[in-house]
Amino acid sequence: MEVRILYNVDHANPIPVPPPPEPDAQLIASLGVPAKAVAGVPDLMHHKYVVRDGETVLSGSTNWTDDSWSRQENVVVTVSSPALAHAFALDFEGLWKDGDVEKSGFVEPRPVDVDGMRVRPWFTPGFADALTARLAKKIGRAQRVRICSPVITSAPVLATLAQAIADGRGDIAGCVDATQVEDVIRQWRADGNAAWKLPLLEQVLGGQFTGKRSEPWELGSLHNFMHAKVVVADDVVFVGSFNLSHSGEKNAENVLEIADAQLAQQLTAYVDEVRQRFPALGFPPDSAG
Repeated sequence: MEVRILYNVDHANPIPVPPPPEPDAQLIASLGVPAKAVAGVPDLMHHKYVVRDGETVLSGSTNWTDDSWSRQENVVVTVSSPALAHAFALDFEGLWKDGDVEKSGFVEPRPVDVDGMRVRPWFTPGFADALTARLAKKIGRAQRVRICSPVITSAPVLATLAQAIADGRGDIAGCVDATQVEDVIRQWRADGNAAWKLPLLEQVLGGQFTGKRSEPWELGSLHNFMHAKVVVADDVVFVGSFNLSHSGEKNAENVLEIADAQLAQQLTAYVDEVRQRFPALGFPPDSAG
């Protein structure tokens, strides 16, 4: 049996959302298997996937930490498909060889058939633009949209959601992490280059979105974020490690696009159950105004 591990390590540059937990490098080294640290500068090695025996892929939003499994909302999927496993293995090998986030994610998003379901693997940053365009297209055409994402800052997705909500088109609802969203709003208000997104985000949050008031991130704090990352657009599901964020477009991320009505219904129910746990999310006033 051969096991290899890639893991993210911190860097000094600031990022707009809480960083992933710092890995226990000493513990990883004690496992006695080949392992490599990847420092995404300025972005993150943000994958959370396993490829097993060239046959099965496990992927989703869950970091491999105690808080992730016990304190956070997360989604994980397991898919048995040699073709899909091959795509993920190609992505892994690229990162293993070069350790360069910016040059990763260029595995083509070729759809595969899995027991009659059409499944398309997406990797970033290589195909980030195509992924966000695909998400926006599916959201814009859907009659029912459900979203869980800690933040929503990707311009194509944000603009499409804002337009659909303003036009009163479709049944659109979801849940975010209120603490992280308010951090983003403060950053955008302080940064004139991003302030143009504020009306779009206000339009989205004024719809049927709720927010979890998680503990603010700091070293040693409880990491109880609303951490699930899933989009349901009618009968198509997008699930993986990708926040609907601008920074996520530059990270090493993965998403599975799965066309399946039953799974879409299941994850719609999940998003609705999560969003009902938390209050509606108002748009915080500008204290500087």
